[in-house]
Amino acid sequence: MKENALVVFKGRKIRRVWHGDEWWFVLTDIVEALTDSVNPKGYIKDMRRRDEELSKGWGQIATPLEIQTTGGKQKMNCTNTEGAFRMIQSIPSPKAEPFKRWLAKVGYERVQEIDNPELAQERMKRLYEQKGYSKEWIDKRLRGIAVRQELTYEWKNRGVNEGVEFGILTNEISNATFGKTVEEYKQFKGLKKHNLRDHMDGIELILTMLGEATTTRLTDNRDSQKFPELQKDAKDGGDVAGSTRKNIESKLGQSVISDDNYLEVPEKVKRLKDKQ
Repeated sequence: MKENALVVFKGRKIRRVWHGDEWWFVLTDIVEALTDSVNPKGYIKDMRRRDEELSKGWGQIATPLEIQTTGGKQKMNCTNTEGAFRMIQSIPSPKAEPFKRWLAKVGYERVQEIDNPELAQERMKRLYEQKGYSKEWIDKRLRGIAVRQELTYEWKNRGVNEGVEFGILTNEISNATFGKTVEEYKQFKGLKKHNLRDHMDGIELILTMLGEATTTRLTDNRDSQKFPELQKDAKDGGDVAGSTRKNIESKLGQSVISDDNYLEVPEKVKRLKDKQ
């Protein structure tokens, strides 16, 4: 989940990435949160000059890892919880102690969630509730996440490369289901970097699930291997959902493809307005 890649300390955003079975935090984000520096990279250079021992062990503290930014994925220096504690020792800040407690907590979150996946699901529910989504919508969204994970698990095990090939297969399902690729659907809804599914209504989420669940079942039944066969499964699975969509629309007398989004008005509020 994308929320996992970002946490907040005292209103400051700290980016993080799961690597080597632990969280790694962006160094410049830590420095900025503790010092309010407008030039965290410069602060780090000065800090290394002041602390020779820190500088000597810098190779063990800082590791370049890919981080999602507004300009796409970029390699940034990150540190794990242990490295962050060592670095904090060189930062004279009244925020140091509360930051240590915060760091220990968020660094342990993911470990707990691996041992008990229900904790991750409960945290996800709370996040969506805070964003103004209704229980009915959240239930569909979480079910959709599980369906998607089952599908991508099959893709990985059958020789599909994450990234471009995942995107092509996802677009096959989306285009067959809704007549739009993911990017076209986002533009239709007026979205940019947002998650498309977080701005779908109940019917759109159900149709998305149907297309992906059908694709998974077809792949399993056909024992499809490698990209060309899996691409056909994706098209066929999307066609099933697309036919269902057209049948629903013929009964309703209107399209179920909505250009609506939840950027300004939360889903729960819109749901109430629709009922009134």
